[in-house]
Amino acid sequence: MKMAKEKLNQHDEKEMDVVGHLSELRNRIIVTAVFFFAFFIVGFIFIEDIYAFFAKDLGFKLTAIGPGEIIWLYFAMAGLIAVSGTIPILAYQIWAFIKPGLTPKERRVSVSFIPAIFILFIAGLVFGYFLFTQFIIPFLLTLNNGMFNVMFTLDKYFGFLFRVTIPIALLFEMPIVVMFLTSLGVLTPDFMKKTRKYAYFILVVISTIITPPDFITPILVSIPMIIIYEVSLQLSKVIYRRKLRKHEEFMREETI
Repeated sequence: MKMAKEKLNQHDEKEMDVVGHLSELRNRIIVTAVFFFAFFIVGFIFIEDIYAFFAKDLGFKLTAIGPGEIIWLYFAMAGLIAVSGTIPILAYQIWAFIKPGLTPKERRVSVSFIPAIFILFIAGLVFGYFLFTQFIIPFLLTLNNGMFNVMFTLDKYFGFLFRVTIPIALLFEMPIVVMFLTSLGVLTPDFMKKTRKYAYFILVVISTIITPPDFITPILVSIPMIIIYEVSLQLSKVIYRRKLRKHEEFMREETI
């Protein structure tokens, strides 16, 4: 009878623990959603300034062929601001959710990833925008050679811009993802070395998909991506060596 009561109590505690985790997860999702909508509204408020920033170096005026394009632009611009602003909030909420299962040192190390995630994402957007405005668009315009009247519409231009910049910004997060997975033991430097040629191939394919069908532009995109992969590999080595050192120290302490 006593054992049955103990099992019942353990079962109730597990259920309460699960309910508590789900409740905390829900609250953190709500907080993240609130910040997302707040940044989305900010994007709507400053839409003219944001558009002026993107259009200042164009050298031509974009065309809207219908009211739907203007509405799409408002939502696309505001969505980009919302995603960019919410990334550090989302990263913090994830960190705070898993924090109880981390050691004090792991907490200090992992929390430093949060600003790095935001900085790398913005750096990826900036690099993608620079590449788009300085190489991709000028190259496409040279193909015209006076044969056509070039007219850029809002949805085509910014749709193409986002198709280039957002994947690059996400790929810029590779070092953080690699470091995190290595610290968890999911990824190792040896695995990254063995799969290096496949990773290069995937990066080249992605670069080819998001850029015009020429020879030079995919190379200009894929080279920085390959460099990021190599940087991620070196960071993985650093994290992996630290893990091995800690394991060796722990084993020595156990044998004493």
